[in-house]
Amino acid sequence: MEPVLGVALCLATGFALAMAGFPIATGSARSASLPEPHLWDYLLLMASLSVGFGLGVFSIVFFLNRVLGSKHFLVTDVSAFAALLGIAALFRRRTSESVFSLPTPLSFKASSPWFLRLTALALFVSISVAIYCVIAQTRAHPHGGGWDAFAIWNLHARFLFRGGPHWRDGFTPLLSWSHPDYPLLLPASIAHFWSLLGTADPRVPAVIAIAFTFATVGLLFATLAISRGRISAMMGCIALLTTPAFVEQGTWQYADVPLSFFFLATIACLHLNDGRLLQSPGSGSLFLAGIASGFAAWTKNEGVLFLAAMIVARQWAFIQSSRRPAQQKVPFSRHSAMFLAGCAPVLALIIYFKHWIAPPGDLFSSPDVMLLRMVQPARLWAVTKWFGKDLLRFGDWLLVPGTVLVAIYYGICGRRGINGGAALGLVLTLAGYFFIYLITPYDIYWHLRFSSARLFLQLWPSTLLLVFLSSGSRQQEAGNSPTAREQTA
Repeated sequence: MEPVLGVALCLATGFALAMAGFPIATGSARSASLPEPHLWDYLLLMASLSVGFGLGVFSIVFFLNRVLGSKHFLVTDVSAFAALLGIAALFRRRTSESVFSLPTPLSFKASSPWFLRLTALALFVSISVAIYCVIAQTRAHPHGGGWDAFAIWNLHARFLFRGGPHWRDGFTPLLSWSHPDYPLLLPASIAHFWSLLGTADPRVPAVIAIAFTFATVGLLFATLAISRGRISAMMGCIALLTTPAFVEQGTWQYADVPLSFFFLATIACLHLNDGRLLQSPGSGSLFLAGIASGFAAWTKNEGVLFLAAMIVARQWAFIQSSRRPAQQKVPFSRHSAMFLAGCAPVLALIIYFKHWIAPPGDLFSSPDVMLLRMVQPARLWAVTKWFGKDLLRFGDWLLVPGTVLVAIYYGICGRRGINGGAALGLVLTLAGYFFIYLITPYDIYWHLRFSSARLFLQLWPSTLLLVFLSSGSRQQEAGNSPTAREQTA
């Protein structure tokens, strides 16, 4: 009974947190109901966010229980749910007179019937093949698809679960090969469900990995459907599902796909806010974007880099908006405060873990040697050449690289500029990855060979979101204009 209640509480907690960002206003007759297409897109958005946010909150709850020496997991789970429900109610009260500024859905009648049916069929086939591959891969490798699964993430989860009062022994320099400085969102969420089950069931990390995989797909579809219509949403999801490495990595029980989910959630929430698509006066979507970026930092060290990159990108967006007419300027101080308020609690938790529990990481252990590596032309050329190759091969495509196909699609169908702030955040994150390889203490070719493709994959769902947000028919863009929204309201 406890495991079932735990799953329900996890999803309900994530839903309550998502409601803080996208509450349904009830104070206006105009918002009493949503148009049916948008209702289902909204529910899919909330369900997808609920998976990732629920697991993120569960990981924090478990970690705090371990730090405080408490074993009453269900009590703290219920308390966390009640607290987040109160926050959601507070945001809803502040937005009681607001409505969803939803764009007019792209009418399927405006598209060729054969193209619509072909796209829907392609999506159905893609999902079916992905489900089959996920099941087959999980049955063949129940403990994960590689070294990192059982030697890092699941090992940390076992220390958290079985360690009892000695759980800190798993985060010692003596186990440096297991990267004890890595954040704990994935291990702690696994250990949380193990504690509810009373046993280290290998199905738990497998189910969590699959949940993150399909939540990423659902989040991509919902954001595109709300913003550009169902056709763009279907094509974006087809592009993601037909990336072999994404589906495969989704079953490996690594942290890269969960990290890509939180990257995508951050950019999706920022886009829905900036585009006034699901925004309320309380800017709860900015708060939610900050939480998503904080969870990214709590998932992997790369998430800290992403968070810093997005803060810089938001600053750049503010500078650009200062050149616009006054009515189009971004109120940066309020927006920054909401974003930082969302990520601050998780950042405080990461600082505590890094400073008082985890040993120092190995990347920045020798600053003098690090500086020498940075200026070596051979290392710079090696990383540049490898990045150029991985840009075309990271997805393990069979014939034509998916990056080439997506670039061609953007060249033909792109009718709007790509969101500059979000794109800058991804570019800065990729530049940070490049810098890390320059200073790595490991053999550079070994390090590139076993990690660079996964780093590109972390950014892939967010890249697809930005590319397919730039597409859409002119009829739909007209429907997204403020005048059209006022008329439909």
